[in-house]
Amino acid sequence: MDNKNHVLELEETPNIKNSILIVDDDGLIAQALTHILSPEYTVYVARDGQDAIDVAREMNPDVILLDVLMPGMSGFHVISVLKNMAETRDIPVIFVTGLDSAKDEEKGLILGAADYIHKPFTPAIVKLRVSNQIKIINQMRLIHRMSVTDSLTNVANRRQFNSHLEQEWKRSVRFQSSVSVLMLDIDHFKVFNDNFGHIQGDIVLQTVANLIKDMLKRPRDLVARWGGEEFAVVLPDTNMHGAYKVAEDIRIAIENYVLLFKEDMPIRITVSIGVNSLVPGQHSSVDRFISDADKALYQAKGAGRNRVFASEPL
Repeated sequence: MDNKNHVLELEETPNIKNSILIVDDDGLIAQALTHILSPEYTVYVARDGQDAIDVAREMNPDVILLDVLMPGMSGFHVISVLKNMAETRDIPVIFVTGLDSAKDEEKGLILGAADYIHKPFTPAIVKLRVSNQIKIINQMRLIHRMSVTDSLTNVANRRQFNSHLEQEWKRSVRFQSSVSVLMLDIDHFKVFNDNFGHIQGDIVLQTVANLIKDMLKRPRDLVARWGGEEFAVVLPDTNMHGAYKVAEDIRIAIENYVLLFKEDMPIRITVSIGVNSLVPGQHSSVDRFISDADKALYQAKGAGRNRVFASEPL
């Protein structure tokens, strides 16, 4: 990040193609559908029912185009399996079939199909029916993302933090691995707001959030806005020594960052950080785990701020 006066914009969703799984034992049909859809979507192809189930579980496509009449396992059987697996039950399925009776269509809809495309199909109809499902999927994802994201800093909100920590906590109990948490507080933030105003205070919050995010290297590491000027970080598979090092790296990165609200007014900000780490057991408490990190944070602030304190001696 450049050391210059700036307002950090909220990140946009990466421009990643939606994905489609085409399931048809007829190679010509599969090829035709691929030709129609591949310019706009990432396309996977499966030639039978079991292959479709395996690919759906592995690749998690956004939409599945499923033939009904296939040797071995019919499309009706495939959708029944997909709708009974947690990892695939929410993927919309569009039947692509030569069956044109109302009874067959009713059966498919009862089993959970989102739509039907009848053979022979036209490219325009295929594109429209797929596009309708993609729009619904993307809208639902946007709503979910907004519900778990802090609107000012664009990092996770407290709700997402709690959900993520619970998930990692259960994983740590199962595999008896360490999980760590950092509690961070921006030093003298109220004084900063009083002197410079809330707009500049918002820039500080955005800056700190992005600096923390830049220091987290692994996909399962999470930074969240805890509330006000406080942030929290979840570090799975990380012991106390590792978590303390991450905390110190974050502290130094923030201390060294210079904000220029005016050319002649360089501003430095600092944070105090509390660290806790644990290999949780069946009777360990998440609330106590966070509380101990919070106590370490207040020890850091009481000792003069701009420092890291661990909940137990290293």
